[in-house]
Amino acid sequence: MPRHAILFSILFLTAFAKAMDAKKLDSIRPAMEAAVAQKQAAGIVTLVMEKGKIVHHEAVGMADIRAGRPMERDALFWIASMTKSVNATAIMILVDEGKLTLDEPASRWLPELGKMKLADGSAPQKPITLRMLLSHTAGIAFPPRKATDGAISLKAYVASLVRSPLAFEPGSSYEYGFGPTVAGRILEIVSGMKYEDFLHLRLFQPLGMKDTQFHLDAAHRARVARTYKMDEDTQTLVPGYNPFVTSDETVTHMTEPSGGLFSTATDMGRFYAMIAAQGVLDGVRILSEKAVADMTRQVTTGAKHPAYAAGWQMNGESQRPCPFMPQGSFGHGGAFATNGWIDAEHQIATVFLVQNVLVPDSHKPRDAFQKRVMEAAGIPIAAPAKAK
Repeated sequence: MPRHAILFSILFLTAFAKAMDAKKLDSIRPAMEAAVAQKQAAGIVTLVMEKGKIVHHEAVGMADIRAGRPMERDALFWIASMTKSVNATAIMILVDEGKLTLDEPASRWLPELGKMKLADGSAPQKPITLRMLLSHTAGIAFPPRKATDGAISLKAYVASLVRSPLAFEPGSSYEYGFGPTVAGRILEIVSGMKYEDFLHLRLFQPLGMKDTQFHLDAAHRARVARTYKMDEDTQTLVPGYNPFVTSDETVTHMTEPSGGLFSTATDMGRFYAMIAAQGVLDGVRILSEKAVADMTRQVTTGAKHPAYAAGWQMNGESQRPCPFMPQGSFGHGGAFATNGWIDAEHQIATVFLVQNVLVPDSHKPRDAFQKRVMEAAGIPIAAPAKAK
């Protein structure tokens, strides 16, 4: 077929592509209201992007029950480990510029990594790479909790992490932990900038993510949705502890590349829409297509395929962290039940924001939300297999 005919076919199909079913998108709000009524969350914000445009954005429930403050669409949430995908994207900016690579020894930039030993004192057979750090396959052990957590600098915290023995031979296994934090320190070293400054300048500002930040000022603190847990005795939602929301705005938690960001549904929707469009949004290119493909390639450890890539959770053949999203889709969840997920094939991005800690069935409203999004898009998704 001549090239001009191929281009015409693409333009024709794009112009007449089936839009998402508005009525099915409208069914999201009552489903989320039902989840709030069932105490699966105090309040929920949901957002859907399709081809870079918002097609659904709703807020239900309460941001602060005691104060009577309703949830708003621009409420801020601690997105926790959703930060890991943002961290990986920042790393890939430097990969695109030739300043970093994912698969050569990361000791090139952080020499201490080349001195790490296994628990028996022996040297590892393989060097630690940035891909290993971002995918939790480097062997960086999950550190014990300390009183100094959050109080020291990123530089000092990473120094403490790499002084500990490796949990396993790099690349041989998977253990969710703080490898991405080490990668974030490497970004600081190579860029010559503070970590949070690099992200603001190279990611948040170009994407118009005006509310995404590590350290909240007074105006943004007023918009933070409160964290809730389930009281065991009364079976009511009560305020829960969030270590990243300090009592004083002048006292801040350390900048944490593995989980320190606060953001809104709109900001995260723009970030995911950029990734879904292979690195570009509103004509602004953040990453190359190659970089997006590389960081979302599922890792392998021996014969095993963890449901993980370089900073992203993956829906693979055998594991689907988001069961109502299609195979090949990817994203990341957060500790307090937040979630962002991308179906890149159809350029659909979903953002689900709550602030739940120790709330039973926190996954149910997320599943109900994503199920309705896929139904609205006309994308059949096989129901997840029931546990035996």
